[in-house]
Amino acid sequence: MKSAYDDTRQHLLDTGHRIMAGKGFSGVGLNEILQTAGVPKGSFYHYFKSKELFGQALLEDYFKKYLEQLERRFASDGQSARERLMAYWQQWLASYSGPCSQQQCLVVKLSAEVADLSESMRITLRDGTERIIASLADCIEAGKQDGSLVHSEPRQTATLLYQLWLGASLLAKLHRTSQPMEQAMSMTHKLLD
Repeated sequence: MKSAYDDTRQHLLDTGHRIMAGKGFSGVGLNEILQTAGVPKGSFYHYFKSKELFGQALLEDYFKKYLEQLERRFASDGQSARERLMAYWQQWLASYSGPCSQQQCLVVKLSAEVADLSESMRITLRDGTERIIASLADCIEAGKQDGSLVHSEPRQTATLLYQLWLGASLLAKLHRTSQPMEQAMSMTHKLLD
Protein backbone atom coordinates (compact mmCIF):
# COMPACT_ATOMS: atom_id res chain seq x y z
CA MET A 1 0.00 0.00 0.00
CA LYS A 2 1.50 3.35 -1.04
CA SER A 3 1.53 5.94 1.69
CA ALA A 4 -0.05 9.34 1.13
CA TYR A 5 3.15 10.83 2.49
CA ASP A 6 6.37 11.13 0.50
CA ASP A 7 8.41 10.21 3.54
CA THR A 8 6.48 8.17 6.11
CA ARG A 9 9.43 8.07 8.51
CA GLN A 10 9.72 11.87 8.51
CA HIS A 11 5.94 12.22 8.82
CA LEU A 12 6.01 10.01 11.94
CA LEU A 13 8.86 12.10 13.40
CA ASP A 14 7.08 15.39 12.68
CA THR A 15 3.84 14.07 14.18
CA GLY A 16 5.68 12.76 17.23
CA HIS A 17 7.39 16.13 17.70
CA ARG A 18 4.11 18.02 17.68
CA ILE A 19 2.49 15.66 20.18
CA MET A 20 5.47 15.14 22.50
CA ALA A 21 6.28 18.85 22.66
CA GLY A 22 2.93 19.22 24.41
CA LYS A 23 2.57 15.95 26.34
CA GLY A 24 6.07 14.65 26.87
CA PHE A 25 7.45 11.23 26.03
CA SER A 26 5.71 9.10 28.64
CA GLY A 27 2.40 10.90 28.21
CA VAL A 28 2.08 9.80 24.60
CA GLY A 29 1.23 6.30 23.53
CA LEU A 30 2.25 4.76 20.26
CA ASN A 31 -1.40 4.45 19.19
CA GLU A 32 -1.89 8.21 19.55
CA ILE A 33 1.08 8.90 17.29
CA LEU A 34 -0.09 6.36 14.72
CA GLN A 35 -3.69 7.55 14.76
CA THR A 36 -2.68 11.21 14.46
CA ALA A 37 -0.21 10.41 11.67
CA GLY A 38 -2.64 8.10 9.90
CA VAL A 39 0.05 5.43 9.67
CA PRO A 40 -0.41 1.71 10.41
CA LYS A 41 1.56 0.05 13.21
CA GLY A 42 3.48 -2.12 10.77
CA SER A 43 4.84 0.95 9.03
CA PHE A 44 6.01 2.34 12.36
CA TYR A 45 7.92 -0.85 13.15
CA HIS A 46 9.42 -0.83 9.66
CA TYR A 47 11.25 2.39 10.61
CA PHE A 48 11.59 2.10 14.39
CA LYS A 49 12.08 -1.07 16.45
CA SER A 50 10.62 0.49 19.61
CA LYS A 51 9.14 3.67 21.03
CA GLU A 52 12.50 4.38 22.69
CA LEU A 53 14.33 4.19 19.35
CA PHE A 54 11.61 6.39 17.88
CA GLY A 55 12.29 8.89 20.69
CA GLN A 56 16.01 8.81 19.95
CA ALA A 57 15.39 9.33 16.22
CA LEU A 58 12.96 12.15 17.06
CA LEU A 59 15.63 13.92 19.11
CA GLU A 60 18.29 13.39 16.44
CA ASP A 61 15.95 14.89 13.84
CA TYR A 62 15.11 17.78 16.18
CA PHE A 63 18.79 18.63 16.77
CA LYS A 64 19.63 18.32 13.07
CA LYS A 65 16.96 20.88 12.17
CA TYR A 66 17.71 23.12 15.16
CA LEU A 67 21.44 23.22 14.40
CA GLU A 68 20.77 23.99 10.73
CA GLN A 69 18.60 26.93 11.83
CA LEU A 70 21.26 28.03 14.28
CA GLU A 71 23.93 27.90 11.57
CA ARG A 72 21.79 30.09 9.29
CA ARG A 73 21.08 32.52 12.15
CA PHE A 74 24.74 32.86 13.06
CA ALA A 75 25.99 33.14 9.47
CA SER A 76 27.34 36.59 8.81
CA ASP A 77 24.66 38.74 7.22
CA GLY A 78 25.94 42.24 7.84
CA GLN A 79 25.20 42.10 11.57
CA SER A 80 27.82 41.84 14.25
CA ALA A 81 28.16 38.54 16.07
CA ARG A 82 26.69 40.19 19.17
CA GLU A 83 23.60 41.28 17.20
CA ARG A 84 23.17 37.76 15.80
CA LEU A 85 23.57 36.23 19.25
CA MET A 86 21.08 38.65 20.82
CA ALA A 87 18.59 37.92 18.01
CA TYR A 88 18.85 34.24 18.98
CA TRP A 89 18.01 35.01 22.62
CA GLN A 90 15.21 37.35 21.54
CA GLN A 91 13.70 34.53 19.46
CA TRP A 92 13.93 32.23 22.48
CA LEU A 93 12.25 34.84 24.66
CA ALA A 94 9.44 35.29 22.13
CA SER A 95 8.85 31.54 21.85
CA TYR A 96 8.49 31.13 25.63
CA SER A 97 6.30 34.17 26.15
CA GLY A 98 3.33 32.44 24.52
CA PRO A 99 1.19 29.56 25.78
CA CYS A 100 3.06 26.40 26.81
CA SER A 101 1.13 24.44 24.19
CA GLN A 102 2.84 26.46 21.44
CA GLN A 103 6.38 25.85 22.69
CA GLN A 104 8.25 23.29 20.61
CA CYS A 105 11.60 22.88 22.38
CA LEU A 106 12.13 19.18 22.98
CA VAL A 107 15.22 19.84 25.10
CA VAL A 108 13.15 21.76 27.65
CA LYS A 109 10.23 19.36 27.40
CA LEU A 110 12.02 15.99 27.51
CA SER A 111 15.40 16.39 29.24
CA ALA A 112 14.37 15.78 32.82
CA GLU A 113 11.78 13.19 31.83
CA VAL A 114 13.97 10.89 29.73
CA ALA A 115 17.35 11.35 31.45
CA ASP A 116 16.61 8.45 33.80
CA LEU A 117 14.23 6.62 31.45
CA SER A 118 16.42 6.03 28.42
CA GLU A 119 20.21 6.08 28.25
CA SER A 120 20.21 6.41 24.45
CA MET A 121 17.84 9.38 24.55
CA ARG A 122 19.86 10.97 27.38
CA ILE A 123 23.04 10.69 25.32
CA THR A 124 21.30 12.13 22.26
CA LEU A 125 20.10 15.08 24.35
CA ARG A 126 23.56 15.54 25.89
CA ASP A 127 25.33 15.45 22.55
CA GLY A 128 22.77 17.73 20.89
CA THR A 129 23.01 20.35 23.62
CA GLU A 130 26.81 20.19 23.44
CA ARG A 131 26.60 21.00 19.72
CA ILE A 132 24.29 23.94 20.47
CA ILE A 133 26.74 25.25 23.07
CA ALA A 134 29.59 24.83 20.57
CA SER A 135 27.64 26.93 18.02
CA LEU A 136 27.04 29.60 20.64
CA ALA A 137 30.74 29.57 21.55
CA ASP A 138 31.66 29.93 17.86
CA CYS A 139 29.39 32.97 17.61
CA ILE A 140 30.95 34.48 20.75
CA GLU A 141 34.40 33.82 19.29
CA ALA A 142 33.30 35.59 16.09
CA GLY A 143 32.21 38.47 18.30
CA LYS A 144 35.69 38.64 19.78
CA GLN A 145 37.08 38.78 16.25
CA ASP A 146 34.71 41.53 15.05
CA GLY A 147 35.03 43.47 18.32
CA SER A 148 31.35 43.25 19.28
CA LEU A 149 32.03 40.89 22.23
CA VAL A 150 34.96 40.88 24.62
CA HIS A 151 34.69 37.54 26.43
CA SER A 152 37.97 35.73 26.86
CA GLU A 153 36.28 32.36 27.43
CA PRO A 154 33.69 31.81 24.66
CA ARG A 155 32.96 28.18 25.63
CA GLN A 156 32.44 29.03 29.29
CA THR A 157 30.22 32.00 28.42
CA ALA A 158 28.20 29.93 25.94
CA THR A 159 27.67 27.18 28.52
CA LEU A 160 26.62 29.67 31.18
CA LEU A 161 24.17 31.40 28.84
CA TYR A 162 22.63 28.13 27.62
CA GLN A 163 22.19 26.93 31.21
CA LEU A 164 20.62 30.27 32.13
CA TRP A 165 18.10 30.07 29.30
CA LEU A 166 17.24 26.40 29.88
CA GLY A 167 16.60 27.11 33.53
CA ALA A 168 14.53 30.18 32.73
CA SER A 169 12.50 28.16 30.23
CA LEU A 170 11.69 25.56 32.87
CA LEU A 171 10.72 28.22 35.40
CA ALA A 172 8.55 29.98 32.82
CA LYS A 173 6.68 26.70 32.32
CA LEU A 174 6.31 26.14 36.06
CA HIS A 175 5.13 29.67 36.84
CA ARG A 176 3.23 30.21 33.57
CA THR A 177 4.78 33.63 33.22
CA SER A 178 7.43 35.13 30.96
CA GLN A 179 9.18 36.80 33.91
CA PRO A 180 12.00 34.20 34.12
CA MET A 181 12.63 34.65 30.40
CA GLU A 182 12.73 38.43 30.76
CA GLN A 183 15.18 38.04 33.64
CA ALA A 184 17.32 35.75 31.48
CA MET A 185 17.38 38.42 28.78
CA SER A 186 18.38 41.09 31.29
CA MET A 187 21.18 38.88 32.64
CA THR A 188 22.31 38.03 29.10
CA HIS A 189 22.70 41.75 28.32
CA LYS A 190 24.79 42.16 31.50
CA LEU A 191 26.96 39.16 30.70
CA LEU A 192 27.62 40.26 27.14
CA ASP A 193 28.25 43.95 27.85
